[in-house]
Amino acid sequence: MTFANVGSLGALPGRRDELVAILTRPSADLAAAGCLRYDVGVSDEHPDAVLVVELWVDAASHHASLGLPSVRAAIEEAMPLLSGEMGGFRFDVVGSPLDGVGIA
Repeated sequence: MTFANVGSLGALPGRRDELVAILTRPSADLAAAGCLRYDVGVSDEHPDAVLVVELWVDAASHHASLGLPSVRAAIEEAMPLLSGEMGGFRFDVVGSPLDGVGIA
C-alpha cells in the first residue's frame, strides 16, 4: 500500500533556500529505494518553513531509505540549517478520485 509522509521543516531565518537546495538535489537512490514522489515546497506565509510531501511504495521502503549513505549525508548537511520546528503526519494511501482516469 502506498505510504505518504507529509511534513514541515523549520529553517533558521534566511537559510530556507539553502535547505531547499539540499532537499531538491536529484537522487537516483531515492527512486531505487521505492520513492514515488518527493515534492518540496515553500509558502510566502511561512518564510522560514519548507514543506515536503513524500509518496513511497510502502512504509518499510521509507524507513529503509533513512539508512542510505546519500540520505544520511543529506540529513547531516541539512541539520545545521534547521531551527528545530518540525511537524507533519504519515498515512497509508487508500485511494484517489484520479485512480483509473489516466492521470499520474
